[in-house]
Amino acid sequence: MEHSSSSHKAKHSSVEVGELRITIVNKYGEKLMGVLHETCSTELVILCHGFRSSKECTSLVTIASALAKEGITAFRFDFSGNGESEGSFQYGNYHKDADDLRAVILHFFQDNRVIRAIVGHSKGGNAVLLYAARYNDVHTVVNISGRFNLKKGIEGRLGNDYMQRIKKNGFIDVKNMKGKIVYRVTRESMVDRLTTDVGPACLLIDNKCRVLTVHGSADEIVPTEDALKFDKKIPNHKVQLIEGANHYFTSHQAELAFVVVDFIRVDQMDTYNQVPSCKGLNQSFRARL
Repeated sequence: MEHSSSSHKAKHSSVEVGELRITIVNKYGEKLMGVLHETCSTELVILCHGFRSSKECTSLVTIASALAKEGITAFRFDFSGNGESEGSFQYGNYHKDADDLRAVILHFFQDNRVIRAIVGHSKGGNAVLLYAARYNDVHTVVNISGRFNLKKGIEGRLGNDYMQRIKKNGFIDVKNMKGKIVYRVTRESMVDRLTTDVGPACLLIDNKCRVLTVHGSADEIVPTEDALKFDKKIPNHKVQLIEGANHYFTSHQAELAFVVVDFIRVDQMDTYNQVPSCKGLNQSFRARL
């Protein structure tokens, strides 16, 4: 087992009825902060955010709420270096994101949960696919607007001369409209992104693993054809395009949630199994939902 025992330590503190704040320590000793939408079902879906986002991403919150209405518990968390989690933000970190996801999954396995699915938006989509390529313990994966070729899309954020600048200075500081530095792209993190090849990884996903790629037809950040490229590489794959939706599904939240939950629900258990620790809380949780 690649994780130290610290990976599975967690602290729980109540936010409100039906939601719990949870801290999970990854294998690097960093605390990952998350919110559990508790329905008292043993079935659990883990939700992963995208680049420079967090567990508060509108799409993740919407999907978590939709899953809860179906009686499926959901957990959304911040990757290390993002949101409330510890660690430094890095431009690349694709494999570390998968490591963070591994720590989260191992924690819930020890909590006797059944991981029904892992869902990721944008960069989080890459994380869930890399996870599925490396491990074979989650059999439903949803990739929302993930990028197939990680060598693409860099110029839009860093400029066409990004390689010359990073070779010269060793880093690029990305600034906002007011000139304030919002994050730094190091040479190491750039190499991480450029050497992460999603295509070969997708070929390693077990053919018994069901994978859904959801993409907006009006995605302005990741081209729609990336969804079709995933379709050529992933053995057991379905593509769902949402007409008119942008990268963040700004005006298509309900449709996105329906598509994702419907795909997950097909593989749902026939019987409702209750988490033992929820006895006494089950009625109030489900009444709220």
